[in-house]
Amino acid sequence: MTKFEALGLQKSLLDAVADLGFETPSEVQEKAIPILLESETDLVALAQTGTGKTAAFGFPLIQKIDSNSRTTQGLILSPTRELCLQITKEMQAYSKYERNINVVAIYGGASITDQARQIKRGAQIIVATPGRMKDMISRRLVDISKIDYCILDEADEMLNMGFMEDIKDILSNTPNEKSTWLFSATMPREVSVIAKKFMHSPQEITVGAKNSGASTVQHEYYVVGGRDRYPALKRLADTNPDIFSVIFCRTKRDTQKVAENLIEDGYNAGALHGDLSQNQRDLVMNSFRKRQIQMLVATDVAARGIDVDDITHVINYQLPDEIETYTHRSGRTGRAGKSGISMVLITRSEQRKIRAIEGKINQKFELKKVPSGSEICGIQLHHLANKIKDTETNSDIDSYLPAINEILEGIDREELIKKLISAEFTRFSNYYNKSKDLNSSDNGRERGERSERSDGRRGGETPTSGSVRYFINIGEKDSYDWMSLKDFIRDTVGLDQDDVFKVDVKESFSFFNTDAAVTEKILSTFTEFKVDGRFVNVEVSKNPGGGGGGKRRSGGSSFGGGGFKGKRNGGGRRDDDRGASKGRSRERGKSESPNSGKRRSQQRKGDFF
Repeated sequence: MTKFEALGLQKSLLDAVADLGFETPSEVQEKAIPILLESETDLVALAQTGTGKTAAFGFPLIQKIDSNSRTTQGLILSPTRELCLQITKEMQAYSKYERNINVVAIYGGASITDQARQIKRGAQIIVATPGRMKDMISRRLVDISKIDYCILDEADEMLNMGFMEDIKDILSNTPNEKSTWLFSATMPREVSVIAKKFMHSPQEITVGAKNSGASTVQHEYYVVGGRDRYPALKRLADTNPDIFSVIFCRTKRDTQKVAENLIEDGYNAGALHGDLSQNQRDLVMNSFRKRQIQMLVATDVAARGIDVDDITHVINYQLPDEIETYTHRSGRTGRAGKSGISMVLITRSEQRKIRAIEGKINQKFELKKVPSGSEICGIQLHHLANKIKDTETNSDIDSYLPAINEILEGIDREELIKKLISAEFTRFSNYYNKSKDLNSSDNGRERGERSERSDGRRGGETPTSGSVRYFINIGEKDSYDWMSLKDFIRDTVGLDQDDVFKVDVKESFSFFNTDAAVTEKILSTFTEFKVDGRFVNVEVSKNPGGGGGGKRRSGGSSFGGGGFKGKRNGGGRRDDDRGASKGRSRERGKSESPNSGKRRSQQRKGDFF
């Protein structure tokens, strides 16, 4: 008896298991399948992405379905189109020896009429994204009032993507007596709410510690200067010549920019974010699966449901807001028992975030040094030598060899090897020749740890080194939070992501810092500068300690924007604005307004930074 037979699976499923090459059930399969086969019960299963959850619920569901009835009996909800299609494909593979079982995928971006037609022909199992499913229910194109089983796959991801209300609406259209199986990598509060509201005394299984990261993933972090994130990313890629990775950025704009820079620098890279059409997303993902793209740069939302085997590295170009999101990111590698590496690029002031993640995932991070240019050159030389050694000779070149031998005549073996290596390596070597150390040192110049006035000048003067704090006459009333104001300043002046720091947004004005080297550029850009007819005034703060480290408020956008939305104060003459700003600058040394505590209490729940 095989290990899968011991779980209680019927012969048709065991035949499918054999065809798929499965030999030993994963831990989540070993725990979940017997429970789901032996009883009609609700189940909460906590297990990391890539541990075989689809088979854990797929095999029992297929075995329990009545193939002689065309009624929809099972509904599987998943967060993204990609994951929906993947689950459908796997369910069809599992049921290949079952007669008359029809599995239909329901998702956005495809013809709703065609999908309704497939369901009408008889679909015992529907795999759906919440948005499209809710739409089809409202149009009465699907009937889930008689289903026996409802599976929520990647429940935490669905809720992170804002599908809470859709899921509630969908579940309210299902019978109370059904069995609900909830599979999730983590158990945030929102998932607990769903479990309590729609499940009856569920059994619970946990693979690994609750909310923990996979044990097959090694966690590393690199401390670099804010401006050195991209050069550090390149070095990490060059240190791992066979890298096959997903690189996570916080915003669509950064995702596109990093991907474009990598492509321009000769890497096989691609971008995956919400501004791409479905066709563009499909092309990128197909190229990634075929390894035509080695470095996929993605936002968290766009990467939901990516299920590609053998990803060697996950690189956090910027850390996410929530620890659960980091868990999902790192879960893209180290799958199916294979090892993987999750790398994090941070500045010195962000090191406390690493401690917070360690506490949640119950795993330690290793502080690593960004490799030097000489180290990378050595690694690349060995890689090139091994590549040449392992290359299979092509007999098609035989007819050209006499002419080639004539050209190379007189060159001994050692000199020929040096010339061959140099032809491939010189450009690479020149790039890293005399390259600087990217590892951040405690020199008082990193974001969040830079002295406000390292040169001892009085406020109001324009220093040439250190950090400078500015006053700007826009704030919360103009619909800005710290992230959108930072993006506005960065894009207006033409600075890099981390050139603007310590952003503190007040009700009608704000503070921010930059390196002193860009002070002249900041002040000249905002001379006679208007937005929608209103002057935006920036001054060097006369109290460099004014304001604090601004925190994002509830409702603030992570993707920038802001602008002059809603009501504004003023909008008229420049003299009035300048006078108001001068008056406010005299107040900067005072404590925060009475409303500041209220604003802090509105900080978005789940932020751990």
